[in-house]
Amino acid sequence: MKHKIIVAITGASGSIYAKVLLDQLVVLKDQIDAVGIVMSKNAKDVWEFELGNDSYKDYPFKYYEKNDFMAPFASGSAQYKTMIVAPCSMGTLARIATGVSNDLVTRAADVILKERRKLILVNRDTPLNLIHINNMKTITEAGGIIMPASPSFYSKPNNFEELAATVINRVIDLADLKKDSYRWQS
Repeated sequence: MKHKIIVAITGASGSIYAKVLLDQLVVLKDQIDAVGIVMSKNAKDVWEFELGNDSYKDYPFKYYEKNDFMAPFASGSAQYKTMIVAPCSMGTLARIATGVSNDLVTRAADVILKERRKLILVNRDTPLNLIHINNMKTITEAGGIIMPASPSFYSKPNNFEELAATVINRVIDLADLKKDSYRWQS
């Protein structure tokens, strides 16, 4: 069965994670039925600042505006099974944790959680305060997965993309997509 995936890209620092995720979804296209992307204006600005380009425009996926509540994944009946928010700002995480569905990202996350599907939040902020920790606890208790953007080094990555891939490869695993990647002692 092919996957229908929502990717939300927020304005948190860490655009490299979104880029590596989109690159890998292109490679894994045979396992995917649809990818819907919601990218905030801040996310586009951060991508351009951090990565020095606007290559987010070049991916072969369908993009939805932040307030497009007619997007298919604004309803559970569209059967999108996985939502990945990468990078996930603490503001977005807080709105998801408190059930504030004031845009397509938070509405889609609410749908994913209420349908008991897979929500993966790749948070990048540090340090964390107690509000952040409690919001992560709430999302975890609701069935979401908190996937901190904490790269590993045992694969000895050679550049920023390989370093980011150590996180995104775990996200790909969590999304139930099959991909060859470095595995500890295998």
